[in-house]
Amino acid sequence: MRLVSDPTYGEVDLSASAEELTRLASAVAQGEGLLRSTSSPGSNTLAGVEVKKTSGPGVLIHRDPEQQILVISGDSASRAVLAENLQAMAAAEGGGHLHIDYFPGHFYLAEGSLPLVVNSPHGGMPTR
Repeated sequence: MRLVSDPTYGEVDLSASAEELTRLASAVAQGEGLLRSTSSPGSNTLAGVEVKKTSGPGVLIHRDPEQQILVISGDSASRAVLAENLQAMAAAEGGGHLHIDYFPGHFYLAEGSLPLVVNSPHGGMPTR
């Protein structure tokens, strides 16, 4: 898994194998887990993802600057929706990517969530 924080656009770009995305989806559904990045943290690279149960409402995606990790927290119903989206991306053999962006009235993301781009492990993404 590789997590790159883009300070220009304020988003985090996540690239992972299908197995890693499946593990992340499982951790999100369960509301706990710490998944480490396979690359060494650099200026914009994060060390991993931590998932936590909270009462919500919604899922909050934020960056912990001290630990240099992405934190995903929220109530079980909202985490279940995000987990389904992550699992669908792991299985999407056609490639592509998924934008997870908060907007007012979003049905499962909490206000203040960082934008997250999840790349398909099956390709389809242009090179930056």
